[in-house]
Amino acid sequence: MKVVSVVGARPQLVKLAPVAAAFAGTPHTHRIVHTGQHYDADLSDVFFSGLGIPDPDVHLGIGSGDHGAQTGAMLVALEPVLRAERPDWVLVYGDTNSTLAATVAAVKQHLPVAHLEAGLRSFNRQMPEEHNRVLTDHAADLLLAPTAEAMRHLAREGLAERAIAVGDVMVDVCLRVRDAVARGEVPPPALPEGVDPTGPYLLATLHRAENTDDPERLAGLLDALAALPVPVALLAHPRLVAKAAQHGLTVGRGAVRVGRPLPYAAMVAAVLGAAGVVTDSGGLQKEAYLLGRPCTTLRPETEWVETLTDGWNRLVPQPGALGPQWVAAATRPAPVAPRAAPYGDGRAAVEVVRVLAERVKSHP
Repeated sequence: MKVVSVVGARPQLVKLAPVAAAFAGTPHTHRIVHTGQHYDADLSDVFFSGLGIPDPDVHLGIGSGDHGAQTGAMLVALEPVLRAERPDWVLVYGDTNSTLAATVAAVKQHLPVAHLEAGLRSFNRQMPEEHNRVLTDHAADLLLAPTAEAMRHLAREGLAERAIAVGDVMVDVCLRVRDAVARGEVPPPALPEGVDPTGPYLLATLHRAENTDDPERLAGLLDALAALPVPVALLAHPRLVAKAAQHGLTVGRGAVRVGRPLPYAAMVAAVLGAAGVVTDSGGLQKEAYLLGRPCTTLRPETEWVETLTDGWNRLVPQPGALGPQWVAAATRPAPVAPRAAPYGDGRAAVEVVRVLAERVKSHP
């Protein structure tokens, strides 16, 4: 069996790591194509080196751009690559423009597409990620769902026959790195200056378009973070830096200490050292849950609804309107209730490879 994985952004590289490792112990051929959607070294290169992912076989170097221009450039660049490879499966990950471009490029050439992390839904049609994941699910031949909730979404959309629950590959890598941190194999994370790694701090990220494109919205969120009574280690995504500069906003003020995005292992160590997490990232919500840290999500919805159980994750879309309740929410202690394991047992990547090999025979 020959599989081409198409990735382009930080979350996809994290998902790729356990999949690449699972392929390494098999006779199958696994090729990696990097679109270059995330081209900043902090969001790309460090994940290949830090997570032991093989270097990409093809790097398209697309870079940033408006959604249409970026997706179109990826589509043009991917077509000849897939035509030359002719894999048994084109494996796409998550919900980025790279995901959708690879799917369209493949289906136009009648190449089977498998979508890893299928079935997630925010039901917010303003999110470009929601468009990408829905369109990809309806075009793909095999839907590799991470949770029972994702399977229910796919069934409601008439896609049950193409769907199979494999678990969440993010659990594979998160638990492995967590254990490495516990063994002292991961160096202390490089937190922003002014954040004491031994004292209480909150770890924060902020990057989604709906939170950064509108200057009033972004200013309100930055005000809310700045007003917190404990240091906030804000790992600033390039999008946040660019939008704040465009809007004339100062990010590092009040409680906020600004740092660069961290490699994955350092990010896990930083979450484990934090009292809690404040974010609009889907992946970080789930990582906080897996690592036993309370999360406050700056959105009105989440794809990872399982994290809301027992208050491990709390949705706070308008923190500035809450006053003291915002401070109480963001600084709340971890729940005493034990966490369930809705995302699998940490062997999802092995199951992905098994399912792909089992189903390859059904395609010409």
